[in-house]
Amino acid sequence: MRVHHLNCISSCPLGGKLFDGRTPGLLRRGELTCHCLLVETGEGLVLIDTGFGLRDVADPRSRLSAFFLLMLKPDFREEMTALRQIERLGFSASDVRHIVLSHLDFDHAGGLDDFPHAKVHMLRIERDYAVRQQTWLDRQRFRPQQWSTQANWQLHDATAGDRWHGFECVRPLSDSLDDIALVPLRGHTFGHAGIAVRKENGWLLLAADAYFFHTEMDLEHPRCTPGLAFYQWMMEKDRAARLRNQARLRELCASVDSRGKLDVFCSHDPIEFERMAGRSAGIPADAFIRPARSWA
Repeated sequence: MRVHHLNCISSCPLGGKLFDGRTPGLLRRGELTCHCLLVETGEGLVLIDTGFGLRDVADPRSRLSAFFLLMLKPDFREEMTALRQIERLGFSASDVRHIVLSHLDFDHAGGLDDFPHAKVHMLRIERDYAVRQQTWLDRQRFRPQQWSTQANWQLHDATAGDRWHGFECVRPLSDSLDDIALVPLRGHTFGHAGIAVRKENGWLLLAADAYFFHTEMDLEHPRCTPGLAFYQWMMEKDRAARLRNQARLRELCASVDSRGKLDVFCSHDPIEFERMAGRSAGIPADAFIRPARSWA
């Protein structure tokens, strides 16, 4: 399978280096990616997380909370939406047959509307808690305005499936998608999951929001920027589970040859994105080599 790395609109929190670890100064806005994957399979495209979508760009105030718009100030560029990048790669919205969601936060699910015919896979517990809208913060982070495709949602139980590198997992998503696995990583939300993708020489694991900064995966001296440490604390649903899963991910990273067998990366670290994508986080994917379609 061929895998494309997409940054589907960066968030730009005030605080600069306090968040991303590299923006000069504290009064400038930093850059946090929304790292999504586009996977070419034998039956069409699979989009893993969607980032922000076209409707978010066109009218963010009707779709997103004023709280997060002020805090994160997303860089709403239409060419950075998943749909526009997919079109630059030579595909169309109808070529996306499946979407796999790590969780339903507004910056991961905003592009669902752009792919009305795709089946959307997520953990059942994520849907159940998101639709309840129980707390003020739930109502800010989980945005029903983005969920026009609920009829296409396919829910998976976190207790079903095989083991994956010591983690519980849900696999296959369908008969022909046995190279993609939902890996439950409870903590950031109750139904939060990583998504594992098998490639020719090993696996990719998009750990989504299980962690936020690359040095958190250092086994001996894990470290996060102050801004992202605060954000993780603010957003967590199950602190004990979040910290436990971070520790498990660190052990996983230390136990494998990541360059040949397993690459673990999160959603919002621009350093990880640029390492994986081979381009700046502000540059959309492009058809440097036009992909050949292998499905009808």
